[in-house]
Amino acid sequence: MSDASDIWSRAALAVACFSVDPAGLGGIWVRARSGPVRDRLIAGILAGLPPMGLRRLHPNISDEQLFGGVDLSATLSSGKLVRSSGILGTPTAMLLPMAERATAGLSARLALALDAQNGHALIAMDEGAEPDERLAPSLADRVAIHLDLDALAVGDCPVLETDFDAITQARALLPDVQALPEALDTLTRLSARLGITSLRAPLLALRLARASAALMGETLVDEEDLTLAAELVLAPRATVLPQSETAEPEAEPEQQTPDAPTDPEDTTEQSELDMPIPEDILLEAVKAILPTDLLAQLAASKAPRRTASASGTGAAKRGNRRGRPLPSRPGALDGEQRIDMVATLRAAAPWQPVRAKQQPDRTGLHIRPDDIRIRQFEEKSDRLLIFAVDASGSAAMTRLAEAKGAIELLLAEAYARRDQVALISFRGEAAEVLLPPTRSLVQTKRRLGALPGGGGTPLAAGLRAAMELAEQSKGRGMTPSIAVITDGRANVALDGAANRPQAAEDAQTLGRVIRSRDIPALVIDMGNRPQPGLKDLASTMGATYLPLPRADAQRLSTAVSVALDA
Repeated sequence: MSDASDIWSRAALAVACFSVDPAGLGGIWVRARSGPVRDRLIAGILAGLPPMGLRRLHPNISDEQLFGGVDLSATLSSGKLVRSSGILGTPTAMLLPMAERATAGLSARLALALDAQNGHALIAMDEGAEPDERLAPSLADRVAIHLDLDALAVGDCPVLETDFDAITQARALLPDVQALPEALDTLTRLSARLGITSLRAPLLALRLARASAALMGETLVDEEDLTLAAELVLAPRATVLPQSETAEPEAEPEQQTPDAPTDPEDTTEQSELDMPIPEDILLEAVKAILPTDLLAQLAASKAPRRTASASGTGAAKRGNRRGRPLPSRPGALDGEQRIDMVATLRAAAPWQPVRAKQQPDRTGLHIRPDDIRIRQFEEKSDRLLIFAVDASGSAAMTRLAEAKGAIELLLAEAYARRDQVALISFRGEAAEVLLPPTRSLVQTKRRLGALPGGGGTPLAAGLRAAMELAEQSKGRGMTPSIAVITDGRANVALDGAANRPQAAEDAQTLGRVIRSRDIPALVIDMGNRPQPGLKDLASTMGATYLPLPRADAQRLSTAVSVALDA
């Protein structure tokens, strides 16, 4: 991976290109914690913006502020409907702090604004500390430049200097900048080799290459411009480890006829115009700056990311008393709901002239039941991690000790996050809830240390106990996740009979039920050899499958933690 000075130099080039064509590039996504490094980058971005205005957004900004609406005070004072203009009414650059907290609704609205190409640009400041706290994919796909500055120190980041004359000249030259027809084809093929499925990526990369050429005072995109575009636009979006294509054997050159003389100058000029775009060079440039952790994850075939329901936080639930405010909704006063007075007056304001004519003998405001708006709030529920541990004889002989150590490490992490944990053991002919949902770390460790081993493997009974506990916790407002730790050698059916085929069928049936109830799950194969039956069970459950042969407690704990939080 490039050193800090190279990262900051590319960031400076990205800021300069964005200053030339902010609306065409869509925006910049900056992932960095609050601090002097991020402040210096923001200062450089704002200094180079064209005279299009800058508006700061809030992750919970309302539709009225975005699109405009009824100006309540002006309407009431003038007696006629007065509308206000929203932020999206005029072309503007939008600065979105805490972009990782933007709701799905806000992300969709901003994505529509960027798609409309009305001159808007987005500067998304992502302050997420966890891997799952990131800018919404709908916005990340529409902004060309992705920068990650988390690894930089302030000493590696000098103040960005803005060359206003060069940027002004580049903006004037940009409409005249052209690219060879092969340029877009090359960027598209390179995107496919990097596992990028969106067609916006090569288009945005070409747009950045044109801005780079304009900064250099050129009217034709060259190799350096394409390389910069690949590094800034395509490399951060890579999802697979790129491989160089095998070179095809060159065809034998055709013999030229002696009676076809050519002009050397014309040949040189034509060869320069028809020079193929160096796709392999661009690929090597992208591979050189890919983050080390991405290469490691791809090489190790990291488990796929879980769905949003398995995120590190609990599920959102709506109420009318506490939590984060949500947009008000129409409703009736029943003595329990809380009225949103401002929203109610805003809904009634447009109808005042009509209602005043209908009831001329009545003075004051005319409020109807349809105007009533009720307050809404959203709060996060507690997360519950349910550990279903195989304590059978085969597991005890192989990995039960490592499983106990890994769960202890996970319990400490869960306690630090104030999550609740539960412990289920299955052995012999049935499963047992050793510990109901609790935050007590001491009690959990005590129960785990006394966990016995031996007997058959009633995997289906363990799945049923985990599912029942998950359903009970949902009823109490918690968000459950299930982690099944077993060697996969199920040999006891639900009825307690020693029947291996029936045990496998019962486990598959419970897996389908767990999936139908949308309970996030993780299946850890702790056997010395991965079991195909466990992989099939994980697929049936819609769960992540982690085969972890020869892994100690620390590695097992790390893998489980990443899979549950991813």
